[in-house]
Amino acid sequence: MVGPGEEFQLFDQCRICIVCSKDLGPDTAYQLAGTLQEHGGETTIYEAPSSFPELSEFTHLVSATIDFPAFEAAKDALIPVAKPQWVHACLQKRKLANPRQFSPDPRLFLNDVVVTCGDIPEGDKDAIIGGVVAKGGLYSPKVTQLVTHLVDLTADSDKAKMAQARKLNVKIVLPHWFDDCLKLGRRIDERPYTLPNPEILRAGPDAPIRSTENRDIVGASTADPTKLPTPRPRLDVFEGKQIMLSTDLGIGSHLLDSITEIIEDGGGTVTADVSKADILVCRFREGFAYRMASKLNKDVGNLSWLYHLITYNYWTSPLRRLLHYPVSRTAIPGFEGFRISLSNYVGEARAYLENLIAATGAECTKTLKQDNTHLVTAHGNSEKCTAAKEWGLHVVNHLWLEESYAKWKLQTVSDPRYTHFPRRTNLGEVVGQTRLDRSVLESLFFPSEEKPVPPKSPRVMQNKDQNAAAAKTASVPALDENVSDANITPAKKSRKSSDSKKLQTPARTRLTSEGKENDTPSSTSSRKSKEAATARLHEIAPDIALYEKEMKRVGGVIYGGRRKTDEDRVALNNQSKKRRSMDPQEESEEDETTEAKRQKKSKPPVAMHLLITGYQKWVGNLKREDADKRQLRDMGIQVVQDARKCTHLAAPSILRTPKFVNALAYSPIIVNIDYITACLKKNELLDPAEYLLQDTAAEKRFGFSLQVSQDNAKKNKNKLLQGYQIYCVESIRGGFEAFKSIVDTNGGSCILFRGRVSYQSQREDMDDASDSQAVYLLSSVAPDQQRVWPRFRQMVEAMGKTPKIVRVDWLLDMAMSQELRDADAYGLDEDMADRMEE
Repeated sequence: MVGPGEEFQLFDQCRICIVCSKDLGPDTAYQLAGTLQEHGGETTIYEAPSSFPELSEFTHLVSATIDFPAFEAAKDALIPVAKPQWVHACLQKRKLANPRQFSPDPRLFLNDVVVTCGDIPEGDKDAIIGGVVAKGGLYSPKVTQLVTHLVDLTADSDKAKMAQARKLNVKIVLPHWFDDCLKLGRRIDERPYTLPNPEILRAGPDAPIRSTENRDIVGASTADPTKLPTPRPRLDVFEGKQIMLSTDLGIGSHLLDSITEIIEDGGGTVTADVSKADILVCRFREGFAYRMASKLNKDVGNLSWLYHLITYNYWTSPLRRLLHYPVSRTAIPGFEGFRISLSNYVGEARAYLENLIAATGAECTKTLKQDNTHLVTAHGNSEKCTAAKEWGLHVVNHLWLEESYAKWKLQTVSDPRYTHFPRRTNLGEVVGQTRLDRSVLESLFFPSEEKPVPPKSPRVMQNKDQNAAAAKTASVPALDENVSDANITPAKKSRKSSDSKKLQTPARTRLTSEGKENDTPSSTSSRKSKEAATARLHEIAPDIALYEKEMKRVGGVIYGGRRKTDEDRVALNNQSKKRRSMDPQEESEEDETTEAKRQKKSKPPVAMHLLITGYQKWVGNLKREDADKRQLRDMGIQVVQDARKCTHLAAPSILRTPKFVNALAYSPIIVNIDYITACLKKNELLDPAEYLLQDTAAEKRFGFSLQVSQDNAKKNKNKLLQGYQIYCVESIRGGFEAFKSIVDTNGGSCILFRGRVSYQSQREDMDDASDSQAVYLLSSVAPDQQRVWPRFRQMVEAMGKTPKIVRVDWLLDMAMSQELRDADAYGLDEDMADRMEE
């Protein structure tokens, strides 16, 4: 209350934390803090990477962005977050303005808009005002300096002339702009709608639509980056943080050491204990570490997110960008079997959407054919759009894809938002603005309580832990939280004489409700936080105990831990029938005996998926092969037949077998076949690094390096032949299916050619402009194969492309070296065939 003789000040009842960011620097923050203090406010300035102060101390947060660690917790605690403009608006109005209209939340996508309306119908005016205010904007009845947009039908109206005469920075736009923004739920570029000569009224229906890059997906177009970024000279984003790098990242020791060095140089530490970590970096949304870190409200992101922090030295939430968060091993329910093609998206936006389609569990196709199910397009003007409509495919914008992924639920394609395409807008400009919803992630991937799961969500059942889950933790502080003066940058003292109004750090000189100063961390607020943290520790004690037991197991916590159904799962708090009279020591001994028996009977976890080719000891001896495979499995080696699933490849030398060539595209660890013999002889899992395949003679003969090939494969990501259209004669030596598997594995298209001129229409085999203009035929000079060459040339030339007839060595050399080769060096023609016969 204001005492006698004291003047009431605007921010008297406000305790405000100012969050520094790249858009709100420390200098501006200090100025803002001084202004607030002059009008009665209490302020604290937060600068990363310090620990965020207790949210309960504040009534408001002032930030230019929602990318700070405490945003989600502030939202849960109903503490408003407002941009700095809120302070100036309060002073201008001489009363506290509604902070929602100044929210930095991008979901309120019109929060920078102050609109006034010109000569437009009253109904349109009411609709626009309502929509703008609902999405965070403001309405002004008059043309003022604060107005950003004037909605009008002509640039000759009174308000438009007034804005032009006063040289105000006002955009005069057609009502269509607001209509399209509200239909999409995104803010799009105003330029096509800007008077006096709006593009949407003058451009023809077939005029090309500009494509623009946007910064929302820079560094976030893939969940599986291949190149470690170069950090800035002064990296402090990890200052004081403990980071856990999960085993499921699958990165090599050299890269792991490099990442660790960068983190430690930036003031952070790498830990293997998830309970001590502030940040968990993992690949998949599963496993003990993922669930525990998520329940404790720690930052959980993937390698792409970590690289983004290293590149920009600026903290951003892993929930902000869809592919900065760990992915799921299984598809979104309903997405299995979808074949989705893209149109009119370019550059990083296209790469982002291709990777997002893969993350949903659907298939992204380079070409559009009648067996596609969906076309995702940035606008409606393209041959693909025309063809898709003729074939009855679903034609949608990227919002359908993004929101299905964010909600982990198939969204209906009949929603008008997903089928709306503004006339002169390329929706690539708003790609990447959809965020993940933590409540959706919690309900599906780390539920707070063990409860029945609907049949349509098998993922939750797969990821359930057998131990009792803990309660929600949105407002629970970190277990080792201890806020001190060193964690927060204090603002300078005000000239004002009153000590109670000076800029303060969160731990000291904070006035309580009783008027006491100098409260220590043992005050009521901190004591409650510690009690909550202690209670939280008791709740998750079984999980921690399980984690410690799992860490002692050979192989560690593989892929984040075991599931309830795993044979070698270590069970805690076993409630099997025991005598109640048994003393604790007897119980412990019985538990250890039971556990030892269980581990003895069960198989060890799979440590290696091994593809084998050229193992002569198994040729013609199925009985021995089966026995050896069982013995290998008991060691932790799973023998696989599919190159896509292998982590290791065993061969006696460099071979040109389909298994060997296909496996190279997945860059497995390649060992000599002797490794299998040695493991079987010693009956133990040996170190594959001691048996790496060395075959310099074959490398020289085939003209490539095995190590370079593996490095290239990691970069290619099975896209070496993407865009290549390769035909194969029917009588090819080795069989069509073998060559088709090689082409498919490397991202190309392989089609059997029987010499018929009838071929798929150009629309069915529609390729993007980036695809090769050449079409290839794998053949030899055998007379029966030569006979189809003229027909092949006729077919390809009719498609407007260049025919090239090549030896199979062209394909094999590319697949084995993982490098593109000039087809002309492998070319075949009738003259060459005649010379070879001579």
